[in-house]
Amino acid sequence: MSLPLCPSCQSEYVYQDQANLVCPECAYEWNPEEQLEDARLNIKDANGTLLSEGDKVTLAKDLKVKGSSQVLKIGTKALIRTIVEGKDHQLDCKVEGAGEMMVTAAFVKKA
Repeated sequence: MSLPLCPSCQSEYVYQDQANLVCPECAYEWNPEEQLEDARLNIKDANGTLLSEGDKVTLAKDLKVKGSSQVLKIGTKALIRTIVEGKDHQLDCKVEGAGEMMVTAAFVKKA
């Protein structure tokens, strides 16, 4: 079993002490399970509410669909399939009447 590098100093000499991992070079201690929970993406909607996979959302404004003349109207419902890290589109959604598409989190409200 190989242990991860120290997140503080990138040392490879990490050892386990009960549930925590310890770096002998910089004395940094951390729980790897808590670190995984913190690594989740914190994506918020237009009102600042935290979004998660499986949430139902509605569009907060009319959105034009790229490469199409279709416009998604305000209030259109969508289901968040996955949350991805991206500059402009964070939500992979199934939108009613339009199918699967990527949507920016700032343009939706949690239903």
